Amino acid sequence: MVKHVALTGANGFLGWHVRAALQGLGMETTAIPVGDAFDGETAACAISASTRLVHLAGVNRGSDAEVSGGNSRFANQLAEAIGRAEVPPAVIVYANSSQAGNGSVYGNAKAAAAGILRTAADKVGADFQEISLPNLFGEHGRPFYNAVTATFSHMLAQGQSPTVADDKILTLLHAQDAADLLIGAGDVTAAQGLEAHESVSGLLARLTEIHTVYRRGEIPDVAAKFDRDLFNTYRSYVFPAQAPVRLTRHSDARGSFFEIIRSHGGSGQSSFSTTEPGISRGDHFHRRKIERFTVLAGSATIALRKLFTDEIFEFEVTGDEPVAVDMPTMWAHTITNTGPDLLYTSFWTNDIFNPSSPDTIEEVVLK
Repeated sequence: MVKHVALTGANGFLGWHVRAALQGLGMETTAIPVGDAFDGETAACAISASTRLVHLAGVNRGSDAEVSGGNSRFANQLAEAIGRAEVPPAVIVYANSSQAGNGSVYGNAKAAAAGILRTAADKVGADFQEISLPNLFGEHGRPFYNAVTATFSHMLAQGQSPTVADDKILTLLHAQDAADLLIGAGDVTAAQGLEAHESVSGLLARLTEIHTVYRRGEIPDVAAKFDRDLFNTYRSYVFPAQAPVRLTRHSDARGSFFEIIRSHGGSGQSSFSTTEPGISRGDHFHRRKIERFTVLAGSATIALRKLFTDEIFEFEVTGDEPVAVDMPTMWAHTITNTGPDLLYTSFWTNDIFNPSSPDTIEEVVLK
């Protein structure tokens, strides 16, 4: 039986990451609208069919009344649906903020919402889990809204020069790590070990270095988990504009030579494949792995699609004019031999392949 998770806030930044993490585990998701779009009967049915209910939706901007009233409203709507569910979920998870109860309007509103949901969970005998989350960052965050990491990455990708207005120490958690905690795939007791602590100026310096290195087509130092997560975040703001990466081919009477990759730090694994005409490889995505395709000989189409979207980006590539295409995290991708001859392709990842944790999830590009 496929596990089924009901989710509020499914279309938000964290919601997208939670859905990607659930898909990586082969779990289905049902979105539950709240606010003006809330329907009690529909929500109750969705919750009744779920093995876990995760509440992400909240209001963090607006007037004091909007922030306070909005968070309580969402929680009360969900509590109503929980009470009406024929078979309540065994686990109810609330994505709370580390600011909860700090005396601010937002902090108090988040704490109040937690109380509402805890009471609802107790009434139906569900296990209530309150996950306190710090500043989140990750792929496809909304600049000037979700986090300063998103703003800096967006501005650097656009050739702008970000500045620091309020330098302070941030506690940062990658959205995929947050997703794992919320869906029960991560150890909540070890959550602090996943967090990074960095000043705003230090964060900008790291992202600026990533930007400087990657615009040359090189892979920055990703030895540390935090730097890898920052690099994957930054890459989501330069795709597809910075794809493919042009490689310089040197030819003479002896043959030809070109560099495939320059990596500034961290592990790496290279592999090589041949592909018959008309055959495709791939149709999968990665949550954290960095992967580069380079056609050495032959002709191919590399196709990519962001999870939960329909738009497909295609790159026609050939060994005669070598380029590298880096696969953004949580984008399904495939390579197809479109020529009459055998296709020779080099693959590089920053991971040493681990069959027990491959970070390679089946997902077709062309649906």
